[in-house]
Amino acid sequence: MIVLCQPDKKKSCGACCGLYNYADSSRSSLVRRLHERTKRFHQMVKKQGDVGIYAKETLAVEDFTKRYEVIHCCEFLGFLDKEERKVGCLLHPEQNSGIDLRDRSFYGQELCAGHLCPSHYFVSQSQSQILIKIIDDWYLYGLVLTDIDLVTKYFQLIADRIGAELKPEVFDKESLKNIALEYFRWKIDWPFRSSDTNRLGKYYFDGSQYMISHIDYEKWGREISPLNSILLSLCSYFKDAEELNAAEEMIWSNIERLVSTYAGGI
Repeated sequence: MIVLCQPDKKKSCGACCGLYNYADSSRSSLVRRLHERTKRFHQMVKKQGDVGIYAKETLAVEDFTKRYEVIHCCEFLGFLDKEERKVGCLLHPEQNSGIDLRDRSFYGQELCAGHLCPSHYFVSQSQSQILIKIIDDWYLYGLVLTDIDLVTKYFQLIADRIGAELKPEVFDKESLKNIALEYFRWKIDWPFRSSDTNRLGKYYFDGSQYMISHIDYEKWGREISPLNSILLSLCSYFKDAEELNAAEEMIWSNIERLVSTYAGGI
């Protein structure tokens, strides 16, 4: 099994550490947060006893307002490389000359070392390999990887049309890679995205409670869209039936372009 959180040197995922659970989880906000705490960690932590001092300082200066109170936002998540392409645990032994400091974290060393997110089990190996191949942006990678519906439904619809599951190597072709990236980038810049700060994908949060969002198709005289799970994953909000139709057309068009490009061998 591929460990999806640190798949290569170009990106990684920190979702399990609460990366996207801050009330402001925009890219710019997270970059500032991770940059400052990584700098602070390397300046302050010279020995094991300094970890508590770093944690106290970080908790004092950062805004830890959450979307969902139940999910812990770990103060030890930072950048692992100078290029700031990889996020991960600042307490990990690879970051501390072989010394494992993870027992100082909220979940402890054993859970942090042994946990695998649901995507390891519900996203097929071929689909996860495709994501690793086409996405080299840590912010987008984590958002997409942990949205199982967004990934599996897309590839299912494509497989239904070509009669087989796409293999990762077909995305060596830039044309196919770019079409898939267009779709997955909608996770960030979807034009019908809800502006609610307590919404993440299909979920919306109310303190310690979470609920599944709902699109009211009935008020527009519509059956539930075959793209419903994707529309919810993209945090969709529609003012009217015309917007819903436009959103569906964008997704179907992307799928058909990928299928025709694949069939044409372009």
